[in-house]
Amino acid sequence: MKLKSLLLCLLFIGAITQASAQESADKILEKAFTQAKKEKKNVFVMYHASWCKWCKKMENNMETETVKPFFDKNYVTTFLVVQESKDKKHLENPGADDILKKSKADNSGIPFWQIYDANGKLLADSFNAKGENLGCPATVEEVAEFTDKLKKTAKLSEKDRKKIEEVFVLKKK
Repeated sequence: MKLKSLLLCLLFIGAITQASAQESADKILEKAFTQAKKEKKNVFVMYHASWCKWCKKMENNMETETVKPFFDKNYVTTFLVVQESKDKKHLENPGADDILKKSKADNSGIPFWQIYDANGKLLADSFNAKGENLGCPATVEEVAEFTDKLKKTAKLSEKDRKKIEEVFVLKKK
């Protein structure tokens, strides 16, 4: 009887552990590409971590009411958790770090982002012309490179470009 109880307890613990494990990067991307095909959009993937202030700034910028409609209209946006601190490794999406390595972006810092078509073809990423990670663009020059990449992967009007510039460029205090 004790063995039966022990086995049930172990099965229960295993089920809880499995349920709390993060979804794999492959599954997340598969869902995003499926949705993008249905909606005739591209996929905007952002790699981020819970400790990263610039990651939060990028996400918050994309969610502001002035530019969110542009991103929602043109992209299926999804997030992959990478490079967490030791005590938060459980938050990472399995396989996301491997994608960064394949993209030669594992040492570039985060946020790092990529834009794919609905079939999974890479269209743009956050490397600038010098091979540096734009991350969350914040200067006039960085935002100009960012909007150039958006223009190549979406329908970006001049009005939308100006809104993005207004939201993303850091104001001097």
